[in-house]
Amino acid sequence: MTGRPGSDGDDVLVERRGDATWITLNRPDRRNAYDPAMAEAVAAALDGASRSRVVVITGVPGSFCAGGALTGLSRPDVTAMRGLYRASLRLFDAVRNCPRPVIAAVGGAAAGGGNELVVACDLAIAAESATFGQTGPRVGSSPVTGATNVMGVQIGEKRAKEMAMLCRRYSAAQALELGLVNAVVPDAELAPTVESWIAELAQLSPRYLEITKISSNVWWNAARDSFSSGLGMLVQSIGSPDMAEGAQAFLDKRRPRFPGPDA
Repeated sequence: MTGRPGSDGDDVLVERRGDATWITLNRPDRRNAYDPAMAEAVAAALDGASRSRVVVITGVPGSFCAGGALTGLSRPDVTAMRGLYRASLRLFDAVRNCPRPVIAAVGGAAAGGGNELVVACDLAIAAESATFGQTGPRVGSSPVTGATNVMGVQIGEKRAKEMAMLCRRYSAAQALELGLVNAVVPDAELAPTVESWIAELAQLSPRYLEITKISSNVWWNAARDSFSSGLGMLVQSIGSPDMAEGAQAFLDKRRPRFPGPDA
């Protein structure tokens, strides 16, 4: 492993541990929210992990991922926002295109794009303290790269719309009941449990695991055009009153006061 938690220039830590590559999000100051450079670093780590049998994505203790960084969204730069949207899609595609099983080891909050990262991963194991949920309409955005489409396949359309539209928070136990995660364990058992799943996967054929993964991407691939069109709509909404109010309310830690619907 290189770097240390919170150190400048080490937003993503990559470590080979036995049969697995562990990718750790390392921005605890913003709950591991990613900017384009951080998302690209994770994607590059996934691209470079094909010699491992398993890949694990996790966060420094206390948080998993709060999605895309919201700094500056109350007065957004269109070019920068395009970059963030594209980086999000590049990150999620890298998870799906990685030839190895990707496990989300979720300790702390998986919110917004962080929750969509869980959707993108092949398997997910959560600590009891973990929480899950989308933030889009609450902060002036929409979760178009997983939560409005593929998540419906995973947990059912009605529950996916509930999560994407109402922006509620769900406990790890609730996420397990929904089918968003595969297992919930005590916080201290998260890493050992992930290691046991790695050991189990390592006994299986990498070739046929890859075939199984590629085949299971059918729903992701079918929804891929909707990701692009959804991001196009988000780009057209950059700087809208709803985006500015949602982002500012989030930064101010207050309830947003959105404009009413158009007549």
